[in-house]
Amino acid sequence: MLYYSFSYLVEIQPTTMTSQQKDNCLLLSIIANISFSNTIKLHNNLLLFLLFIIGISNTYSQELPTINGQYAAIPLEEVLIDIEKQTDFEFFFIESWISGVIITKTFDNENINSALQSIFENTSLNFYIEKTSNRIVLLENTIVYDELPNSFFGLEETEQENVVIEQKTNIPPPTFYNTTNQNKQEYNIAKVGKSDPNNLQETYLLSGKAINSKTGDPIQDLAIRVKGTNQITVTDVTGNYKLELPAGYNELSLRAMGIAATDREVIMFNNGSLDLLMEEGLQQLDEVVVEADAFKNVEESITGSEQIDSEESKNIPLVLGERDILSVAKALPGISSAGEGAMGLNVRGGKTDQNLVLLDDAVIYNPQHFFGIFQALNPFTTKGVDIYKGAIPVEFGGRISSVFDIRTKNGNVEKFSGEGSIGPVTANLALEIPLEKEKSSLVVGGRGAYADWILRSLDDEALSNSNASFFDGILKYHNKINEKNEVKATAYYSRDAFSITSDSLYNYDNRLFSVRWDHRMNEKTNSALIVDNSNYGFGIDFDGETNTDFNLDYSINETELKYKIRTSLNDMHTLDYGASAKYYSVNPGSIKPDGEDSDISTLLIDEEQAVEGAIFIGDEITLNDKLSVNLGVRYAFFASLGEATQRTYEEGMPKNESTVQDTITYSSNENIKTYGGPEARVSARYLFTPDFSVKASLNNSYQFLHTLSNNTTVSPIDTWKLSDLNIEAQKGYQASLGFYKNFKENEYELSIEGYYKKMENVLDFKTGANLFLNENVETQILQGDGKAYGVEFLLKKKSGNLNGWLSYTYSRSLYRFDSEFSEERINNGEFFPSNFDKPHDVSVITNYRFTKRYSISANFVYQTGRPITYPVGTFRFNNADFVAFSDRNEFRIPDFYRLDLGLNIEGNHKKNKLAHSFVTISVYNVLGRNNPYSVFFVTDDGEVKALQSSIFSIPIPSITYNFKF
Repeated sequence: MLYYSFSYLVEIQPTTMTSQQKDNCLLLSIIANISFSNTIKLHNNLLLFLLFIIGISNTYSQELPTINGQYAAIPLEEVLIDIEKQTDFEFFFIESWISGVIITKTFDNENINSALQSIFENTSLNFYIEKTSNRIVLLENTIVYDELPNSFFGLEETEQENVVIEQKTNIPPPTFYNTTNQNKQEYNIAKVGKSDPNNLQETYLLSGKAINSKTGDPIQDLAIRVKGTNQITVTDVTGNYKLELPAGYNELSLRAMGIAATDREVIMFNNGSLDLLMEEGLQQLDEVVVEADAFKNVEESITGSEQIDSEESKNIPLVLGERDILSVAKALPGISSAGEGAMGLNVRGGKTDQNLVLLDDAVIYNPQHFFGIFQALNPFTTKGVDIYKGAIPVEFGGRISSVFDIRTKNGNVEKFSGEGSIGPVTANLALEIPLEKEKSSLVVGGRGAYADWILRSLDDEALSNSNASFFDGILKYHNKINEKNEVKATAYYSRDAFSITSDSLYNYDNRLFSVRWDHRMNEKTNSALIVDNSNYGFGIDFDGETNTDFNLDYSINETELKYKIRTSLNDMHTLDYGASAKYYSVNPGSIKPDGEDSDISTLLIDEEQAVEGAIFIGDEITLNDKLSVNLGVRYAFFASLGEATQRTYEEGMPKNESTVQDTITYSSNENIKTYGGPEARVSARYLFTPDFSVKASLNNSYQFLHTLSNNTTVSPIDTWKLSDLNIEAQKGYQASLGFYKNFKENEYELSIEGYYKKMENVLDFKTGANLFLNENVETQILQGDGKAYGVEFLLKKKSGNLNGWLSYTYSRSLYRFDSEFSEERINNGEFFPSNFDKPHDVSVITNYRFTKRYSISANFVYQTGRPITYPVGTFRFNNADFVAFSDRNEFRIPDFYRLDLGLNIEGNHKKNKLAHSFVTISVYNVLGRNNPYSVFFVTDDGEVKALQSSIFSIPIPSITYNFKF
């Protein structure tokens, strides 16, 4: 038996020869080993078509022999040797092609041609029988061509020297490629499919799965682009992909966040599969880049979505050197807060309670510490956040403005590792502990503050006995049970305690846990079962000089069960559907005397309870390469339940003590009032080019919870109230339209998006309202209409020594409370600016890298001053002086602007170090701008004086040491 490794390099000179002469010349050059002038290079096996030409005149003149044999799990090599013994034929092949191939076949006087077809049917091998020389040549993937295409030598001729050349446009040309380039690639050329002479096509379907070579996990959102074309696809949540490629040679570019950029060469001989085993990529730690898939911002069909990785906050100079993804979010268009140090975020003109904030699927009611100055999330355990401010996915509901879907990291399953920081106010630590190698892990994170020294060092005697502290801890368990099942469990707790005066201690805490079971039903369907519980509460301990000591508390608790399924029906339809159920329990507040001498009477407000449910289904429809549509519908249901006592009031009259009509008592779990209805989620994307698209969306939603606060901005002692007989559910409607463009190979991203939002039954409060510990709080509440509209501009530079982004938002947020009764009417029933209406908002985030270890960063913010109500005069009544105020929010405080600078220094990059370090030296409010947080008025000797309070009115330097091991 002979083995040949075919690696011929043939060079020929095309002249004015006929096609037949050129073929003969090519044949002679191979047989005689003649080298002509340097023009065309052809690869190995395909040149075997010469065997067809040799003896072409008598190829079919001989009868083929038959073979006999019973082969039971016999190596292919032994089968071929046996056939050689039975016939006069010899086989020619490369030994590696048949290594490990086992054959189980039986032949009884079988023609050798059909026998070989049976033997090779489940392999990548074809064969060619050359009868005149009794040779059988094996070929991997390829087939022997009996003619070359007409354009092979660069001549578009149909007739030459009276020889008619028949056109065969349905047969693709042979595949040729240059072997000298293979050493430049990390991977060998992949050959997919097996050529079938009876089914030659111009394109074939390539499918497969992208897999992390280290963890074995599927890689989602891997962008697969065919170089030299606009053709691109993205892997789904299970890592699967499908891509139609031209027959022959193709070069693929593979890109994903956290994965090493890779190029793959693929030769398509037929339909087939290719799994992409990808290596993890090292991320530049000193980049300020909103990293995403190369075309994701252009290609996805939903509007108004943002994605922030926790690493992005690393180089942004924030107050006291703290990393804070929620502060990074405020630098994006359409997201702001009422002021520096204000708790909560306002998204597209919505109130802070209109945002659904999730931590690993569970609601976190107050994700901030110390009046919003710090986030209540450990930056080293937080992976990132997906923000939906326009088209909200169909699985989310219960809020009318936005969703913040915060995710924690999965632990390292290979080795023990950790990360932490030490700053002037806080210290953070996160540990990743493998429990079972390559299978399960535990993440433990903790952080605490030691801010008391700052308050005590201020030149203010009133603050000398003040204290402020907080801590939070998180625990996450992750277990990849097998390829089809994965379990994640998260537990979280945070607590704040502060005393700005000597007689009151305030405290508030968050507690949550969630368990999630991800199950892969089959190649097309995945499901997730989620159980979670959240609790938020606050308390005030008052210890004064008089006999009025008391303890006050409030809490809200919710438990949810959710089941969702995602099914890829085909290339056109992907379904998301499921259901959720939630139970609420609210302690509206209680006050008790602290000590036997206290004169405070005990007061307990009746508990509230309710259930909320939803079913949902959505279809992501890919109509063609340019147009995709996301259609969804969600039916939301809410029921307020007893045991409770509710008042009814005279219809058409204001709610007050004089209009009470009846008092109704409801027994335990008796239905008090139901709200709900269908919610539409519609969005579409049209792709003009691979890097330019237009998107539009329309959606509506219900909200059944409300915050009660008559402060100018949200505070940690605001209470949540369930909808009931007298407080209706809020409704929101939003339409948006946006244009998205990438430049310079996706180095730059540009987006312009406009929106219009309408709101119903939004809450506000009567002047001087008493909200807390009020058994009939509906008498203090007004419900009216709201509207918000704006245009958002965002320009990002994602790579290079200089990177960052510029965002600008023009927006308005207006409310209207109208009634025929003056006590329920504000500003004569006209629309007026909300407390957080700030038409102009500019943010600039930049980072410049000098070297791999040194970079500087800057953060600039400008905002229109927020609205305020000013006194416009005084009057005297019954020998007393009174102040007359303007219409609500008629004036504005001074505009806000601030510049922060930071210097980032990385430790050396030696591989074998105990820990890698990163130092941030920053100055917050470099310009020393005395930005007012609020303006208030006092009367001094009959004169009204305006005073302003500021949070940070001087530059605040800080240095933070970060380490990772």
